[in-house]
Amino acid sequence: ITSVRALMQKTLPRQRFVSGIRQLRTGQIIDMDRLLRHWVHVGYDPVAVVEAPGQFSQRGGILDIYPLDAPWPTRIELFGDEIESLRAFDPATQRSVDGGTALLERIVVPPAREAMPGELRDLGQVLAEEAPPRDDDLPSWQDDVPALAAGSGSPHLEYYLPLIYNRADSLLDYLPEDALVVVDDEEQVALTAAEHSAHAEQLAAEQASLPPGYRSPLHAWLDLDARLSYRPRLTLGEGANGQPAGDETRVGDLAAHFQPGPRFGGQIQPLLTHLSQALRHGERTVVVSRQAPRLSELWREQGPAAADRSLIADVLAAYRAVDGVSDVPAPESLTFVHGSLSEGFVLERFPENMVLLNLLTDAELFGWNRPAPRRRRPSRPIAPETFFADIVAGDHVVHLEHGIGVFLGLVVRSVGGMEREYLQVEYSNGDILYVPVHHADRLSRWVGAEDRPPTLSRLGDRGWGQAKARARQAVDELADQLIELYAARESVAGHAFATDSEWQAEMEAGFPYQETDDQLQAIAEVKADMERTQPMDRLICGDVGYGKTEVALRAAFKAVMDGRQVAILVPTTVLAQQHYLTFRERLRPFPVQVEMLSRFRTQAHQERIVRNLRAGQVDIVIGTHRMLSDDVSFKDLGLLIIDEEQRFGVRHKETLKRMRTEVDVLTMTATPIPRTLYMGLSGARDISVIATAPSERLPVQTYVGEFDETLLKRAILRELERGGQVFLVHNRVQTIDIVRRRLRRLVPEAELAVGH
Repeated sequence: ITSVRALMQKTLPRQRFVSGIRQLRTGQIIDMDRLLRHWVHVGYDPVAVVEAPGQFSQRGGILDIYPLDAPWPTRIELFGDEIESLRAFDPATQRSVDGGTALLERIVVPPAREAMPGELRDLGQVLAEEAPPRDDDLPSWQDDVPALAAGSGSPHLEYYLPLIYNRADSLLDYLPEDALVVVDDEEQVALTAAEHSAHAEQLAAEQASLPPGYRSPLHAWLDLDARLSYRPRLTLGEGANGQPAGDETRVGDLAAHFQPGPRFGGQIQPLLTHLSQALRHGERTVVVSRQAPRLSELWREQGPAAADRSLIADVLAAYRAVDGVSDVPAPESLTFVHGSLSEGFVLERFPENMVLLNLLTDAELFGWNRPAPRRRRPSRPIAPETFFADIVAGDHVVHLEHGIGVFLGLVVRSVGGMEREYLQVEYSNGDILYVPVHHADRLSRWVGAEDRPPTLSRLGDRGWGQAKARARQAVDELADQLIELYAARESVAGHAFATDSEWQAEMEAGFPYQETDDQLQAIAEVKADMERTQPMDRLICGDVGYGKTEVALRAAFKAVMDGRQVAILVPTTVLAQQHYLTFRERLRPFPVQVEMLSRFRTQAHQERIVRNLRAGQVDIVIGTHRMLSDDVSFKDLGLLIIDEEQRFGVRHKETLKRMRTEVDVLTMTATPIPRTLYMGLSGARDISVIATAPSERLPVQTYVGEFDETLLKRAILRELERGGQVFLVHNRVQTIDIVRRRLRRLVPEAELAVGH
């Protein structure tokens, strides 16, 4: 499966790729020097320790190689020139996988780059002779010339691929001769190819300096299309002329029978109306949803008294023709199926335009679909170096027994005739402490509340022990206060919520994402606390976007199902609006009244909400500091949810304390204050940590540097070329227009907008 752009991209000729593959077996005799030169030639980087694909290392008679397509790197142990064993190992721990029991019989090492460094040596020498003198310090292809001439690696090797091979291949050259090629929407494919070609020509025209003789890095689409015509080809959708394709290799006429289903955007009444009309017209309808039981219940309550049970013979004929089914049970004309599909469709028969089947899924009903289940990754042992991996030489560190010192680095010392690695730490008066690597867990980075460096401890001095004793005493005093507070709280008889109802399961099934393991654990712990007689006081700690809101939503729904009110306190009006929209959308199919108290509401609207709260007509209220006003009261408050507690002041927290003695409390935060976090970690408060990122979530990459217009332009153009958007944050409203004019000059092709 590939895209138009990837297919057009020139790549390594297939013969060169095949000639660059090496296969290694146990018992094989090798020439080590020749093998290492070959690995460098095909793009593998020599390193001290192999950690990523495309790297190799040598230590005596041991070779480590991480093939580009392998799940694990391989350790090759030699006996002279003979391969004695091949063993997969974990790059994080440098230990063998499965305890060393999984020996390999052979490995295949393909080229690591599409442009092999060894084939760039001659090109580098030619470019070195033709390179014009530099008149600026901007990054250029000329910076790569020394590395190319030496035949060593460079991150920009593929940039020079059109110069190396007069006849570069495409993905089509790697396919077998009889491979079936399926083209999805041929007309759109041709348009996209034309856009990529025009964009490449525009970039080449704007580029001030290109290497001599540089050719287009893309194959012409006309050439690729001509080559596709000689292959077994299946075209889905319409042909290039916009008409349904009709020859034996196209299924445009079949595709024309399928149309996208209607979209309801969570509106239940239009859905029920559509189902009734489909029944009256004798159309077969199947609804596949994670909320099928709830939808079926709504249909029974509001739908027609008797549904048409007739079976359309054409539907069975279509099933038999498409799926080869010989015996299909007679279904009802309307069927609700509890499950998940990515998207639905309407199947029609021409020329009478008769609808054979309406397939509706959550994509049509609510605008989302459920992703594939998350794969569980096996836990891996923690390597000793993990404890000091983020500490660099010069950092202040704290040793559990000896106090604060300066980390000098990792050293190797010989003790008793054996060489071992030690962490070197310098203390006051030049004292040096050598910490064995296997004791690295006793060392941690120093974290202080002030910017100035700490006072170094002295080895053997009693000061560090006295400091720890004072800290213990302060902790004991705080613990006494907390014990009194929480003892009083434990003595208060709270409300024990009932177990999950049927609606609870249906509401949770409507979650449009796959829950992470941490999320499921936090949800289970919150529900267990709510079902106890003691009031809950649990802290949910997790990064932004890790699913804390879903935990709060399920807890709130559980409280409402037991007849209690829920208050959600947030620090800002924007966050209140966000939570309000989320709760209202998710709870729309259920009889739950959700309101919001903030400055986004008029004074009259706020007064009406306060009256309804007091009367018990509001189930869930989401509000800012306005909810802590004296005029706000509840008829039967059962759950208080606080988002980012550290954002509230002392006076507000005193109000919260009075509320906490009577109701279950759930606190959510991404950045807990030290006291709150310590209380959770020490067991004084219950804590649930959501540390697993959702599926497909990528980490944010951060780069820090001086302002550089060239770097800024490249970053913006790269994002625009990807089809994305760019946000540039400026710190002054008064001068933001100057930045806009500068951006207009740098990237005139971009559409700019200013907001603050």
